[in-house]
Amino acid sequence: MKQLQAMQAGAARLAPGLLLSGTVAAAAGFLGAHYTAPVMLFALLIGMAFNFLHDQGPCQAGVDLAAKFVLRLGVGLLGVRITLDDLAQIGTQGAVVLAGLVAGTIATGFLIAPLMGRTWRFGLLTGGAVAICGASAALAIAAVIPANDRSERNTLFTVMGVTVLSTLAMIAYPVLFHALEFSERQQGFLIGATIHDVAQVVGAGFTVSDAAGETAVMVKLFRIALLPVVLISVVLALRFGPHAGARGRIALLPWFMVLFLALAVLGSLFDLPTWLVDQVNTLSRACLIVAIAALGVKTSLRTLTVASGGNLVVLLIETLMLLGLAILVVGAFDVV
Repeated sequence: MKQLQAMQAGAARLAPGLLLSGTVAAAAGFLGAHYTAPVMLFALLIGMAFNFLHDQGPCQAGVDLAAKFVLRLGVGLLGVRITLDDLAQIGTQGAVVLAGLVAGTIATGFLIAPLMGRTWRFGLLTGGAVAICGASAALAIAAVIPANDRSERNTLFTVMGVTVLSTLAMIAYPVLFHALEFSERQQGFLIGATIHDVAQVVGAGFTVSDAAGETAVMVKLFRIALLPVVLISVVLALRFGPHAGARGRIALLPWFMVLFLALAVLGSLFDLPTWLVDQVNTLSRACLIVAIAALGVKTSLRTLTVASGGNLVVLLIETLMLLGLAILVVGAFDVV
């Protein structure tokens, strides 16, 4: 009886914040569907409007749970998107190129961030988000980096920044690549290799042609598949590298990464029903939107805009570096 009462008390304590985060996420989903705009950006902005409920009221515990546990669950479920058969279509040369682009972009973040007075945490967070898969990668990397007093603010800024830049890229990149006289498949490769978020990759790729869209999606999936590699590298570096003292309570392999890898292996070994993959993918996206909404609730606009000018410069340089390297490599070598 006491255990049941404790569970009921815990649920009552968490319910207001979880309900708030879920409601904001639902509103963002509605607006995104009706106005064809980034859902995560809506979730972030609407959530920030309710920041006062996190500081003053019973919502804090539930919002904190959504910003941490629900976030990690959403990242773990991303693994259902990845299969080895899809990735094999990229080819060895394409895989090497994409791995190099990801590594180069993250390295750019590490180099540029200190020059702008930012920490290695911010360079890794933004570099990984630009290099891999935008907001989802930012949330995943934030989950394994030791937190400090700027962690949530930097995560929110990164999510907002890469979402806005990805939307602009969806419009501008197809025009740019066409003007540079790349073939349709080359345009698809470049779109998949340079645009941050999946939805914008799909939008830009299929704007060019069906063949370009299919190539863009495959390339994007490969970039997403590099996410666990990057996360595991970060965890190991924090344990044994120069920043080992900052690792905090990071496990050797966080549970959500185990879930990510397990789903990826499962999807590669077995032909999972399409409806099941779609449902898990939908659940993953819902969790990430709820987590973004919770992070928005925890962050005020005033704190987000502090020193944002330098942050934006770092993000822009990383984005332009990825774009420039991709154009250079695809133009010089017969990647596709």
